Amino acid sequence: MKSRIHEPMRAPFERVFELASDVERWPEILPHYRYVRSLPDPNGERRFAMGARRGPVPVRWEAIQRPKPGERTIEFMHTGGVTRGMWVAWRFEDGGAGVLDVSIEHRLELPWPVIGRFAAEHVIGPHFIEAIAGRTLRTIRRLAEQATR
Repeated sequence: MKSRIHEPMRAPFERVFELASDVERWPEILPHYRYVRSLPDPNGERRFAMGARRGPVPVRWEAIQRPKPGERTIEFMHTGGVTRGMWVAWRFEDGGAGVLDVSIEHRLELPWPVIGRFAAEHVIGPHFIEAIAGRTLRTIRRLAEQATR
């Protein structure tokens, strides 16, 4: 499963990147996030246990976060949960005329025999990953644009 969703934002890169990379605050600013807890990592990386809701359905996973402001990206590698092995990248690109095009890319291959690809492409991807990521992007946009008014 590969997907890319994006949201144009009328806010400076620094503000949007700050909101997007500060995952510890997500439960405070994103109503669909239940928790984000820092976890120890043997390599000293930023590892988190995360939980959100897709409607009434609670979901959870673990991920390593790699913020790269110089490259204008934030990468995540899911290390636990149903989406274990999923690679995620937030990208921040100049859209011109004061617009920042913010996108989230996902790549997921489920190693489940017979149903893995179908489940990733037709259930988990569109109904959970893209739904949660889309709500995250829209909320980050609203917060970033309010702060610049």
